[in-house]
Amino acid sequence: MSGGTRARAGATRRLNADVGGSWEPRGVTDTTIPEATASAATQILRALVGRDDAVFHDGQLEAISAIVDERRRVLVVQRTGWGKSAVYFIASLMLRARGAGPTILISPLLALMRDQVEAASRAGVRAVSMSSANAHEWASIREQLAADEIDVLLVSPERLNNPEFRDTQLPELLARTGLVVVDEAHCISDWGHDFRPDYRRIASLISGLGTDIPVLATTATANERVVHDIEEQLGRSGILTIRGPLARASLRLGVLRLGNARERLAWLLQHLDELPGSGIIYTLTVAGAEDTSAALREAGIHAPAYTGKTDPDERERLEGALKRNEVKALVATSALGMGFDKPDLGFVVHLGAPSSPVAYYQQVGRAGRSSASADVLLLPGEEDRAIWEYFATVSMPDEERAQAVLGALGASPRSTVALESAVDLRRSRLELLLKVLDVDGAVRREQGGWVSTGQPWSYDGDRYSRIAAARSAEAQAMIDYERTEGCRMEFLQRQLDDSTAAPCGRCDNCAGIWFDATTDAAVQARAGAALDRVGADIAPRRQWPSGMASLGVDLKGRIPKEQQAAEGRVLARLSDLGWGGPLRELFAAAGPETTVTGPLLQACIRILSEWKWDARPQAVAFVPSRSRPRLSASLAEGIAEAGRLPLLGSLDLVRGGPAGQPGGNSAFRLSNVEGRFSAGSLEVPAGPVLLIDDFVDSGWTMTVCARELRLAGASAVLPLALAQKG
Repeated sequence: MSGGTRARAGATRRLNADVGGSWEPRGVTDTTIPEATASAATQILRALVGRDDAVFHDGQLEAISAIVDERRRVLVVQRTGWGKSAVYFIASLMLRARGAGPTILISPLLALMRDQVEAASRAGVRAVSMSSANAHEWASIREQLAADEIDVLLVSPERLNNPEFRDTQLPELLARTGLVVVDEAHCISDWGHDFRPDYRRIASLISGLGTDIPVLATTATANERVVHDIEEQLGRSGILTIRGPLARASLRLGVLRLGNARERLAWLLQHLDELPGSGIIYTLTVAGAEDTSAALREAGIHAPAYTGKTDPDERERLEGALKRNEVKALVATSALGMGFDKPDLGFVVHLGAPSSPVAYYQQVGRAGRSSASADVLLLPGEEDRAIWEYFATVSMPDEERAQAVLGALGASPRSTVALESAVDLRRSRLELLLKVLDVDGAVRREQGGWVSTGQPWSYDGDRYSRIAAARSAEAQAMIDYERTEGCRMEFLQRQLDDSTAAPCGRCDNCAGIWFDATTDAAVQARAGAALDRVGADIAPRRQWPSGMASLGVDLKGRIPKEQQAAEGRVLARLSDLGWGGPLRELFAAAGPETTVTGPLLQACIRILSEWKWDARPQAVAFVPSRSRPRLSASLAEGIAEAGRLPLLGSLDLVRGGPAGQPGGNSAFRLSNVEGRFSAGSLEVPAGPVLLIDDFVDSGWTMTVCARELRLAGASAVLPLALAQKG
């Protein structure tokens, strides 16, 4: 064809064998690609991958041409490993060659940014990131931008709302940018499995762009409803959407249903080394990751934990260790997800199922990107639903608390810490609510804190109800995936509205069970012993929360040392793999007459035998409870009898006892319990006292009761509780 290359939907020579089917362009008016574009793009592609025979996957060149030649807005929905990053790096270089300014790439995770910067350098793209991890480099980056020495600037969506960046740097960047890229664009949609409020403000940013600035949004995990939502937020008519087949021919899927956490851990201990290469073991909670990693370490298997609590430098080190196959696996929460790039990842195992098939597809997509085969196995847990229900509502605003935030804000900035004394929300949830209100235009982040914009805000209850219903349907679909007798890959494709869905011929339902489902009795015993560990630490409170005066409590600064509790112990966190299960059952059914006996009592006695205290306690006291009065009382009685210690009894309730409900932030929790307990009726010895409670949430009840015992003469107070939130 003279003057151009006609795009074809048929098969072409590809960079790897894990591609099939055809692509589905939407909004295409002319698929003729100029010869000069095709030639220049192919040359950059071959430099990027280091192969002189490399050609584009179906849809890649079409997306590049739409961006470079037509300056269009493009949405690419393609499976992991298809080459979405190649599209925006090649388009960036071509735009730069035509005199355009740098690309702004909005990327959600530090791990993803690191991989993208490395990939960019291989293509000759000068890419840098601005994030919390490299604040010391920001001044140098600003100088490079001013000198036009940067091709791609990677920023997080959170950084877009940093007051200094938003007000002083971003306007100048947007005025001369050549391309805006929104990576992992499903995060824009609150219908998506990984919605992030910070992403919603990207729609406002895009709406202010000039008509000649192209926009590219990419994702591997979006069903039709999420695609439509992203298209709407990209704005402007004539959006080109390119959807490809989502089947992963390299993945061998399977589900192994086992009875409990002990059996799942036993399977892992016995069969992990049989899985190919190195991989990822996903858990639903931080405690699950830490417990599993510890059990594997004791069995001589190097599989470190990687969670949201892992230090950023340590995360980078662990990612590198996995990429270099220096570990068998990382035991990770969803903190290790989008964008982590190890093309030869050999397996993904889930101990507990994600809350939707779409989220599951996203995580298993880490495996087998450049290899002919990779193993994917799901070991669902009986506790999965409870965990899903908690996370399903965490990003949805609460109307009452949202109005409380708006009522507490004015024209003068107020910090998040200061707001905690006005709104009964934990810090993480308060920050999330502020982001939602910010995106809705009701509040704005300024230097020094948050202000009200004065714009009216109304709670969209109907929308949030529909989202909650969608989350519930997704959870049921995950259960259906576990139980289906049909092809598992086809099931996942249909959940993503992939019209090319067809049986894979490889999964356990198509080709038969490919994994050994048995475990030896000795291994099960070892797993049971690993999960039978008792005694997590309770860190004592050392500082009163800020802003207590506004709640009518005259406490501030550091808690006097002579009034503090010592470091305590708790049998387990409710999310623990071992004792977490029995404790969840206990508290779910606990009533006024529920007592602690048998294995639970013996486990708590074991904690005492292992406790390395400075001085043995001389007596036992317990925290009174109106809802479960026999729980802590019976535990205190059993401990006192086993240790042959005097039982002082319970502290007295004053003014009716604690007010309010559990949960919320420190300021409100302290205000609910301060002045509500007294040790005045107890014969407190001038030595250490063991203080028993059934459940530790914020820790302020223990702190206040310990202070009362210290003021009554105890030289130390050693807290001990059955369970802790987490």
